[in-house]
Amino acid sequence: MTVSTELELKSFVLLRLGERRFAVAADHTAELVSPSRVFSFPHRTPGIEGVILRRGRIVPVCDVAEKLIGTRLTTRRFYLIALRRYGQRMEWVAIPVTGECELINAELTAASASDEPHVAAWLSHGGDVIEVLNLDALTPGLETLRVGFVAASQPGAETDCGREAEARP
Repeated sequence: MTVSTELELKSFVLLRLGERRFAVAADHTAELVSPSRVFSFPHRTPGIEGVILRRGRIVPVCDVAEKLIGTRLTTRRFYLIALRRYGQRMEWVAIPVTGECELINAELTAASASDEPHVAAWLSHGGDVIEVLNLDALTPGLETLRVGFVAASQPGAETDCGREAEARP
């Protein structure tokens, strides 16, 4: 490996959702934690199933599997706590994963204009071509929260209450 090749490699965390693998930039990953109780509360924000408490923070849980693989996760092995841009700040978000995670170094291939918005780039590892996720496009942002707030404030609006989920190992 030459010095120029080493400089082009970046670190990623590979995660498994169902049978597929995806990647998140390692510098956008805070930690990997075992499943814990998900607290549900009345809200109108699509994409957030509840929150977990981690290191004194309230962390939203966003099951992105439905957008990526077409089905919600029924079992969880870990939560990948990742960073996403929320307005001008970076905030934690918990992504449920179904299998082992792996730290790798790989070269990126830039995403094209025809790729889905959640694809930040592509990488190749172990014979597979893997999507590098753009969590800002996958998880609810400020516009989604504003729409949910406006909808919830309308007379006669219903909320998603009474649903409390527990993580399963």
